[in-house]
Amino acid sequence: MELSLAPMKKVGILGGGQLGRMLLQAAANYPVITHVMENDAHCPSAHLCHHFTKGNITDFDDVYQFGQGLNALTIEIENVNIEALEKLEADGVLIIPHTASLRIIKSKIAQKNFYKEHQIPSSEFVVTQSLQELQQHEYFLPAVHKLSSGGFDGRGVQIINTKEELSKCFDAPAVLEKKVAVHKEIAMMIAVSTTGETAIYPAVDMVFDPSLNLLSHQICPAELPQQVLWKAEAIALSVVKHLKSPGLFAVELFTDVSGNVWVNETAPRVHNSGHHTIEGNYSSQFDMLWRILLNYPLGNTSILLPSALINLLGEEGHHGEAAYEGLHEVLAMDNVFVHIYGKTITKPGRKMGHVTVISAEKQELLHKVNKIKHGLKVVSHS
Repeated sequence: MELSLAPMKKVGILGGGQLGRMLLQAAANYPVITHVMENDAHCPSAHLCHHFTKGNITDFDDVYQFGQGLNALTIEIENVNIEALEKLEADGVLIIPHTASLRIIKSKIAQKNFYKEHQIPSSEFVVTQSLQELQQHEYFLPAVHKLSSGGFDGRGVQIINTKEELSKCFDAPAVLEKKVAVHKEIAMMIAVSTTGETAIYPAVDMVFDPSLNLLSHQICPAELPQQVLWKAEAIALSVVKHLKSPGLFAVELFTDVSGNVWVNETAPRVHNSGHHTIEGNYSSQFDMLWRILLNYPLGNTSILLPSALINLLGEEGHHGEAAYEGLHEVLAMDNVFVHIYGKTITKPGRKMGHVTVISAEKQELLHKVNKIKHGLKVVSHS
């Protein structure tokens, strides 16, 4: 039997948004001293950690100084200073995910080349360095133009169906992906321990807001033919196996009507598509990441009950101090769990919270999703 007699581990999180906040809520169950670095002292995570450092997560010196003396360090966003993390990794700090995998995923160009190199099914693509170069690939339309780095939460993605729309694209290094005839968009969270063991969460069906290009809501488990599900699991496992890193990975995939499966993107961290696991699964994605960071056994990924997740996004036309219209009515509903992220200012499309619904009946899930989407609004104080 292993005895936990060593001093409590010190673990850092780069980024202090809602992902860090929910990670810290799960940390309260473990013997760990938490450190967060973010450039906003009033960020959602600031008051929940043991030690808060105001700093720039993209600055070498800030990240390197923050990481010194920590046992382990993780991220809640990919846009971090990798060079500093590499130096910390060389110094013996456990960086999860490992910096080599973070380097691949941080760049959309490197990520697409990685899929190609390892024969992982992904849509056909070309790399473009500028708008001028993009004009030479008119033959590739319809397509999706994705900024190689810096895109987040729907930003940095432009769908182009006609040559007239090429001017809306990015004058910077980017990937032009052939548009796929998507039947479903699904996501799968996979945990990888420091010893290489894996645990897969059941797949989720994702529904996107077409105007914001953001997740609107999702249902777990995804409704897929068994053969397609097995294919998706095998492909997602292939992604994390070739990344050769412990951590928690969100693999987003497309399926078509013929049962083909492609990888869309991979995120090397806790992810919006895994928020439902807080109430819907035995071990949430946040609990799971602490198990990996602290070198404990992986948790149970099985579902307790089918679940749905609805993102709470700032309403169009509302900028300013956030107010939650319809919150009382939603909290009066059975088996509904509201998570407000603690962001004081709302703006159109900003992620302000999420709601999870659990039920054994899929129709009840869908009914409540519809009711919550229309009844709960994030507005600004007039």
